[in-house]
Amino acid sequence: MTKRSPFRYFKTSPEIIRLAVMLYVRFPLSLRNVEDLLHERGIDVSHEAVRFWWHRFGPMFAAEIRKRRIQGMCSSKWRWHLDEMFVKINGRRHYLWRAVDHEGEVLESFVTKTCDKKAALKFLKKAMRKHGRPEVIVTDRLRSYGAALREIGATDRQETGRWLNNRAENSHLPFRRRERAMLRFRRMRSLQKFAAVHASVYNLFNSERSLSSRSHFKLNRAAALTEWRGLCAE
Repeated sequence: MTKRSPFRYFKTSPEIIRLAVMLYVRFPLSLRNVEDLLHERGIDVSHEAVRFWWHRFGPMFAAEIRKRRIQGMCSSKWRWHLDEMFVKINGRRHYLWRAVDHEGEVLESFVTKTCDKKAALKFLKKAMRKHGRPEVIVTDRLRSYGAALREIGATDRQETGRWLNNRAENSHLPFRRRERAMLRFRRMRSLQKFAAVHASVYNLFNSERSLSSRSHFKLNRAAALTEWRGLCAE
């Protein structure tokens, strides 16, 4: 049975929709910034169309990226870096838990209202259900991690240190830039949705530029763009 194209009811071409979603999710741009950039390229769409496209196709693109990449991520079981960041929603503090592997791949993002053992345990179980158990889990000194790891019998895998978790701390920076451009979030559901989509897009285009030569970086960037342009093409 032939799979129907998700773009079949849209007058705008799939290439333009992919470009708009990539600009909005990948770069710290507002919806109106994306509208202006597209207009500069001769594409006349409104910022509300960009909003609709990202809500409609962002999760679909993210799911396909995860499906393609998860097969080659067996090394992600070696070392995880776990960290939580504060995100305000309507003036109230929430917590965005994130798991990052030793290569900078964002494995899981999870939003909670609290920062206690129950929240940490739920986050760990969700991440391990998708990616398996890592050999080493690097965390900060938040007590919730220790209590949750004792609950699942993985205390011996935990490592803490002053600079050991810099990998997770640095991975927060692209999301913080996006958060400022979006003027923060208004609902937990919106935050969870955007964090998951942003993580997949970040994983696709993150090529550790400082660790590779210019020629190698160009090849990786071209490969990532080719993969992006082929999302949901079948």
